[in-house]
Amino acid sequence: MTNRLYLFAFAMSALMAGCGRQETKTPAAPTAPKKPELMAPFRFHKLIEVSPGQSYDVLSWGRGAEEAGSFMILHSDSAAIKYTTTTGDLDGAIVDVYNSDMDVDGNPEILIQAKSKDTTNYASIYAFEFNNNKANKLDFPKLTSSQRKGYRGNDNFYIRDGKLMREFPIFNGTGKEAKPSGAKRQLEYGLRGNEFTVKQLSKDSTDVSNKASDNQPAKTEEKKSSEKQSSSSSSSSKKKHKRHRG
Repeated sequence: MTNRLYLFAFAMSALMAGCGRQETKTPAAPTAPKKPELMAPFRFHKLIEVSPGQSYDVLSWGRGAEEAGSFMILHSDSAAIKYTTTTGDLDGAIVDVYNSDMDVDGNPEILIQAKSKDTTNYASIYAFEFNNNKANKLDFPKLTSSQRKGYRGNDNFYIRDGKLMREFPIFNGTGKEAKPSGAKRQLEYGLRGNEFTVKQLSKDSTDVSNKASDNQPAKTEEKKSSEKQSSSSSSSSKKKHKRHRG
């Protein structure tokens, strides 16, 4: 009888412990809100808020081939209740959109980066400066022959200290035989008088560095040779001077 009481008490305590124990459920990971999908014919959208009440919606659109289309810049000036639209033809697909004030005049610049399949002009920049709800188109400079040497695309654009920076790897060779050299070219774009300025920041050419190292001994030899000639001429002049005095 006593054993039965012990067994009954043990069973009741185990049952009560089971009831009192709450199952710990793993909290579900918060799901990030889905980015709204663009409806055709729109392909790209990015909102840039320059200041309270000043926003720019940049979109690309077009049906058919992805290599061509158009872009729109929808400027909303909610403070003055003014809304303007700037459009243009687009070569390639939009990669990203940047905002800056490169000439520090208080007028924002909207820079659209597009990527085409042409290896000569692989990256295209469509630039506009907005002043009093008016869009002023800016001509983005093409790469010069020296800047284009070894260029095969893969551009990386970003804003640093109010300037538009551009970096891309340098390739050796042409066509399918071209291989990355391991060096990069870095350009800095500014704005002065509504015209772009370009400054190359990197000394990236491995050919230049090799030539400099190859030419260095030659310069040293030339220096030694000139020193010998100067010492020889000075000694000969001294001898002549002594003979004249004698």
